[in-house]
Order: sequence, then C-alpha cells, then structure tokens
Amino acid sequence: MADNTAAITLRTRKFITNRLLSRRQFILDILHPSRPNVSKSDLQEKLATLYKSEKDRVVLFGLRTHFGGGRSTGFALIYDDEASQKKFEPKYRLIRNGLAPKVERPSRKLRHERKNRAKKVRGTKKTKAAEPPKKGK
Repeated sequence: MADNTAAITLRTRKFITNRLLSRRQFILDILHPSRPNVSKSDLQEKLATLYKSEKDRVVLFGLRTHFGGGRSTGFALIYDDEASQKKFEPKYRLIRNGLAPKVERPSRKLRHERKNRAKKVRGTKKTKAAEPPKKGK
C-alpha cells in the first residue's frame, strides 16, 4: 500500500505577484516518489504554511500526474483576502472550495423536455405544460 506520510517536495516556477488581482500565482511542481498522488487539501496546507497565508486562500487546479508517477504539475493561486478571492475566482472554483453555494437544478435533459412540452401549447397552459407530468396518468 501507499505510504501517505512519505515526504513530498514542492517546487514553484514562474512565480508572479499579481497586484491587480491581489494574489500570488505560480506553477507548482510536486515530487512524490513513494506516493501515487498527493491530495489537494495536503498541498493547500503545505503551501499555506510555506507562504504564510490561510489554507482557504490557496486555490489549486490543473494538477496532472506525469507518466510513470512520482511527479505532478499544476497551477496555484494564493489570494491576499477572501473578498478578492470571491471577486476574481470563477464560480465553479468557489463552489469547489466551499466559498459559494451550489445551485441545484433539474438535469439538462429534463429542462429541455419541459421547454419542448411548453412549445406545443399556447397561452396560460404553457406554465402547466412546463411542469413535470403526473405519475398517475
């Protein structure tokens, strides 16, 4: 089995302090020779201690493990504060990090079926046609 306590080495490349977006951004190279992979939460904790910030301000994405294992590369952002993170991060990454609620919607297929049912009727019946069909009928 894999040893999750094995040492990992973090290296940063192309480090940029982006003042306009109030963040630090860089490419992250992870060396993990005795592990199959490293979890994002472990990496967030390590980067937060390394760059003296909160764990919640660290955003990781685009992690790819190299062929043969032992090495991964990804992209990391460290925001200065939560307000700038909420302002500049895409919504899906905010949801992923738990900073925005996920909007529950019916499936794409169901939405299209409702739309097409509503197209077949006119006037006030459109709202009734857009509702899901009754189970009994």
